[in-house]
Amino acid sequence: MIGSMIERDLAPGLCAAAASFPVVTITGPRQSGKSTLCRAMFPDYPYANLEEPDIRAFAGQDPRGFLDQFTDQAIIDEIQRCPQLTSYLQARVDAQPQPGRWILTGSQNLALVASISQSLAGRSAVLHLLPLTRNEVIRFKRHPTKLNETIFSGGYPRIFDQRIEPSQWLGAYVATYLERDVRGLSNIGDLATFQRFVQLCAGRTAQLLNLSALASDAGVSQPTVKAWLSILESTFIVFRLPAWHGNLRKRLVKAPKLHFYDTGLACWLLGIRSGEQLKTHPLRGAIFETWVVSEIIKHRMNRGETTGLYHYRDAHQQEVDAVIEEPDRMILVEAKAGATITSDTLKSVNKVGQIMD
Repeated sequence: MIGSMIERDLAPGLCAAAASFPVVTITGPRQSGKSTLCRAMFPDYPYANLEEPDIRAFAGQDPRGFLDQFTDQAIIDEIQRCPQLTSYLQARVDAQPQPGRWILTGSQNLALVASISQSLAGRSAVLHLLPLTRNEVIRFKRHPTKLNETIFSGGYPRIFDQRIEPSQWLGAYVATYLERDVRGLSNIGDLATFQRFVQLCAGRTAQLLNLSALASDAGVSQPTVKAWLSILESTFIVFRLPAWHGNLRKRLVKAPKLHFYDTGLACWLLGIRSGEQLKTHPLRGAIFETWVVSEIIKHRMNRGETTGLYHYRDAHQQEVDAVIEEPDRMILVEAKAGATITSDTLKSVNKVGQIMD
C-alpha cells in the first residue's frame, strides 16, 4: 500500500504487462483508480494529465515537443483527449522498444482502443480497471459489512478512501459524467432526455435487452437507443452479457442481458438513497443479480479474461444468471437475493446443467 491506496487486484497483471510490452494502456470508467494505481506502481515516472487544458493544448499543438519531455518513460493520463499522440508514440516505441516505457490511461474505451489498434498494435497491452471488487472494498479500514450496504455503496474508490456518503458522491459523478463525457462523445442536445434514458436502463438492469421497448419508453428512436447504449458501454457504465450459444437442439433466447458495472450507480439512478431502502425495493433481486455478475466480470478482467461469460435462457424459460465457460468445464451461477435456500432455488441450474452435459 502506498499512501491511502489499497492494493488493487489488477496490480500483478499490470506488472506483468509492463515487463513484456513497451506500452501498457489501462482503460476503465472515470474515478475507478487508474491514475492512483499507475502513480503508486511507477512512482519515478514523470506524469502528465491531458485533462488539464494547458497540457492538452501543448500535446495537441506540438506532439513531438510534448513527448520530448520524457526521455525514458512516462505516465500519460486520459490519452483519449489527444488521440493523435499514439501515432507519434509509434515511432518512438519502434526506436526504443524496451518494456514498460509508456503507461497510458483512458476512460473512453471505443475511441482509445481504436487509436491503440491503429497506431500501437502489437506494442501495447490493454488492461481494464473497473470499480472495486468486494475483496478490494474490504481492504479499506471502514467498509460496509452488510449486503444491502455493500450493494448500495458500489465500488468507486473515493467513496471509501474519503469516507463520502455514497449518494452525495454518485450524484456529483452523474452530473460530471453527463457534462464532460457525454457532451464530449456525442452531439446530444437534450441531456435531460439522456439522463432519463440512463435511469430507464437502471430500471432494466439484469433484464433481457429489448431495444424497441427501451426506445418507446425513452421517447426516442431505436437508432438513438443504439447510439446512446454505445456511449454507456464505451464509458464503462453498462455492459451487455451475451446469451450462451452452445450447439443445442433447443431454441435459445439470443438477446443479451443489460447490466451495470457498478450497483451503487444503478441504485442512485433508481432513487435509492440508503441500504435500508434497498432492502424492500422491488428491484432488489435484479440489482443483486447485477452485483453478482459484475463481481464475476471484475474478477475476470483483473486476470485479463475478457470473454467466456454469458447468461442462459431457452424457449421453455429455463435460465441461469451467469455461465462461465472454462477450458475444461462450465460453471453455472444463479443469484438469489433471499436469505432462505429451498429445494426450488437450484432447480433451473440443475436442469440447465443436465441440458449442457
